[in-house]
Amino acid sequence: MRHSINISTSSKGHARALIVLGIPIIIGQLGTIAQSFADTIMVGRYGTSELAASGFVNNVFNLVIFFLLGFSYSTTPIVGANFGRKQYDDCSRTLKESLFANLLTCFAAMLFMLLIFFNLHHLGQPENLLPLIRPYFLIILSSLPFMSAFNSLKQFSDGVGDTKTPMYIMIIGNMANIIGNYLLIYGFSVPFAGIHVGAMGLNGAGIATLASRVLMAIVLWIIVRKSTRYSLFHPGFKKKMTKRGVIHLSKLGLPISLQLSLESASFNLTAVMMGWLGEQELASHQVICTIGTLCFMFYYGVGAAAAVRISHFRGRGELGEIRRIAFTAYALAIAAGLILTPLIAFNFNALCFAFTSSQDVVMICMTLLLPFCIYQLGDCTQILFANSLRAIEDVKPLMWYAFIAYIIVSVPSSYLFGFTLGLGALGIWFGFPLGLSTAGILFLTRFLRKTRGYAKAT
Repeated sequence: MRHSINISTSSKGHARALIVLGIPIIIGQLGTIAQSFADTIMVGRYGTSELAASGFVNNVFNLVIFFLLGFSYSTTPIVGANFGRKQYDDCSRTLKESLFANLLTCFAAMLFMLLIFFNLHHLGQPENLLPLIRPYFLIILSSLPFMSAFNSLKQFSDGVGDTKTPMYIMIIGNMANIIGNYLLIYGFSVPFAGIHVGAMGLNGAGIATLASRVLMAIVLWIIVRKSTRYSLFHPGFKKKMTKRGVIHLSKLGLPISLQLSLESASFNLTAVMMGWLGEQELASHQVICTIGTLCFMFYYGVGAAAAVRISHFRGRGELGEIRRIAFTAYALAIAAGLILTPLIAFNFNALCFAFTSSQDVVMICMTLLLPFCIYQLGDCTQILFANSLRAIEDVKPLMWYAFIAYIIVSVPSSYLFGFTLGLGALGIWFGFPLGLSTAGILFLTRFLRKTRGYAKAT
């Protein structure tokens, strides 16, 4: 791997560099989306109850998954800035500190999820779903340490400009997950070997997810530690972790975690509200959330690429380029949204039927198309400028802005429209455009204020 930074500072130069960095991230996310689609399709074909149960568990776990993912995001700006300064040993030391801090945080999060597990019967979900929810919940819980380790390793790779290696590993892991789903959900036989595995349904999907997360973490660890691709960083792994480094990662990671968790919480609480309406509404929420990730992956890929590039130029002391990079990335993300949203809208009915054969579930999904389309601009804006703020390590305001946007605006709006005004599922989903747009405006305003004097500092 060639360890260098594309130093072109024109808008076209930044756009090319963002595309080079972003495409592997997007493709890796596409693999994750394909796996999520496969999970939803296979489980949905197995049964509507299983689809509803998986939707509930996955939405509940999104809270801790986004928390852990956000915590790992603190690795990228620190590694990226060190890489920009060519301090390769410090990049390696930061990875060790990141793994320690992320795994410690993961175990604390697992204790929190166990509290939820023992109180599942108090969350107002249909009684017939609880026997499906409980074992699947525990299987997904056991996969979190491996997911957390992979997050740290991926953010390190992204920070040093190698977005391709994690992409390949994510694709392999997700393909393994899809194959595991097919074999374990429906069961399989190998007659000549006398092997027969019965259909495991939703639990089979959980085991496949666990196995793929173990595989991805182990493979990326071996590559980072042993491959010549990362030989520049190998001497630095002998450096001891520092308390200061772990604290710095934690101070950056915690606000980002809370910001992402609050955003996720708005979707999770919405899933709970949809469960109050019924099993079909909950299933429809799972379907449309899965479809929504098609747009999200492009926004995230461009935003993550922007964070990497901004951190490199910040490390080089070229602060005047930070705004140019952020707004070039924003233009790319908006262009992706303008292409994808109409494509999804025109094919929405067919997409929904790909996940479920239930006409009633699809009809509910169709009513949610309008708020889904409306919230795309707000989602794009908040993702791009949240990543830009992370890259310059201005993260504390993010959690307060997220609290305002998602807890003060989005969730109460969902309840107001859905139950107080009696609009049902459509009303619940109209909370999302309000919350995401509020977050986007707040993040953009903060970024403009924070970078006002950067051009003079160059």
